[in-house]
Amino acid sequence: MDSTSASYSSRVSQSISEPRPTVFIVDDDVSVREALEALIAASGFLPKVFASAEEFLSHARQSSPSCLVLDLSLPDLNGLEVQKRLTGRVDMPIIFITGHGDIPATVQAMKGGAVEFLTKPFGTEVLLGAIESAIARSRVGTTEQMEMQLLRDRYESLSPRERDVMRLVVAGFLNKQVGAELDISEITVKAHRGRAMRKMKARSLAELVRIAARLGLPTGTRR
Repeated sequence: MDSTSASYSSRVSQSISEPRPTVFIVDDDVSVREALEALIAASGFLPKVFASAEEFLSHARQSSPSCLVLDLSLPDLNGLEVQKRLTGRVDMPIIFITGHGDIPATVQAMKGGAVEFLTKPFGTEVLLGAIESAIARSRVGTTEQMEMQLLRDRYESLSPRERDVMRLVVAGFLNKQVGAELDISEITVKAHRGRAMRKMKARSLAELVRIAARLGLPTGTRR
């Protein structure tokens, strides 16, 4: 790898905010780990290095933007096996690095959602560009996860009756129909509906329906 990270560092540092995004590095070659650690630290990111897949996988999960620079060939688990274990981790995109070209492995890695597959030796700008793209993707994934958790927490704050009313309202039931379904008055339905909307921070029925859809609740247009 070359050492042209100075100008790139200034561009990266302008695009990130505290806490610094973390770049995890998993490679069993100590010289590679040390070189990557120094480069990534100089570029404004927080590097965390691991000599094995198991060591990395036992590390506590974090919620800040991050990405993983992962060697394809490791002594315990190979990179593709690690990728499988991280399926669904939209907050941690993967950049594969390898000492030799491997077309089947490249195809499998990219199908699994890898950001990039780099063959050593690779240029500093190429790696840092891949890291920047991965961090940008991680920010989106992290934000979506936080938003979903917030919606789940709000939904959990509803009383059982408020959830019943919300479920029927977003399914397309009119207040009168909700009352008949739950054996409560229409006035009571309106009260529960209003509280549910306030707790869910929904300013309109349409917004409540969109929230319900994100939570996986059935929605419809029954009348």
